[in-house]
Amino acid sequence: MNHPAPWLAGYIPDLPTPFDDNDEIDSAVFRQLCERQIAAGAKALVVGETTGEDSTLSLPEHSALVRIAVRASRGRAAVIAGAGSNSTSQAIELSKRAEADGADAVLSVVPYYNKPTQAGIYAHFRAIADSTRLPIILHDVPSRTVRELADVTLVRLAESDQFIGVRDATGDVARPLRLRPLVRPDFRLLSGDDKTAPAFLVHGGDGCISVTSNVVPDLCRQLYESCKQGELQVARNFAFRIGHLTDSLLREATPAPLKYALSVLGLMSPSLRLPLVELTAPSKAEVASAVEVVSDGVTCALPN
Repeated sequence: MNHPAPWLAGYIPDLPTPFDDNDEIDSAVFRQLCERQIAAGAKALVVGETTGEDSTLSLPEHSALVRIAVRASRGRAAVIAGAGSNSTSQAIELSKRAEADGADAVLSVVPYYNKPTQAGIYAHFRAIADSTRLPIILHDVPSRTVRELADVTLVRLAESDQFIGVRDATGDVARPLRLRPLVRPDFRLLSGDDKTAPAFLVHGGDGCISVTSNVVPDLCRQLYESCKQGELQVARNFAFRIGHLTDSLLREATPAPLKYALSVLGLMSPSLRLPLVELTAPSKAEVASAVEVVSDGVTCALPN
């Protein structure tokens, strides 16, 4: 799994964390969510990250999610563990645990709240790299972190083979055009924004770490393949088909809309952990309508 080319591409689901009535991780349902994505052709799974409500998971819960995904995948898909924190020591601990638990890579976000300089961001990620042998995927999401991962910092980090890609949630669809000549050919440029992912792919992106693909993995895979094959009208048709669903999934705090959409499909409970709460009735109606529009061909039943 060390070389990213075979698996760090296409639509990769950022999996939600299912909770039971006692606010504990529902291991059986999470395992089934992993199986559903692998059956749909996912080459990798992201666990315990933004959509997985990582900020409210304990360290043992993070480890449990990674171990469940590793056992479920059985080498059929790479397991990318969320391991980010605004505390460098905490990010190191998460990364070490992910390695011990069998993850294939970690996804590490730009430190949030502290507002570090670019020098601080670089030192943060270098310290994580020095603590683990796992490949590291950078996560740039300034809407949540306030600080961006500047191009010059990203390029500097990418000089090390341990940094294998970036999840770019800036919405800057021209960024692949700027970065591609500046980074290694095998450094993967992944969108982290479902709304702009099709344009990101057209401009040279390698894939998308996605919320929407949790609901319609087959349609997202076909959208990606159409972009890569240069069938842009076909890709536009797929993007149009899933566009309303994506809008509804991203309108309120992630992952509340996603969990409700998956509950409409009978795949999991919509329960969240505070401070996140379930959707209002009008928002539920919007999500349910969007799911109905794309429900043709969606696999609702969980795999055995």
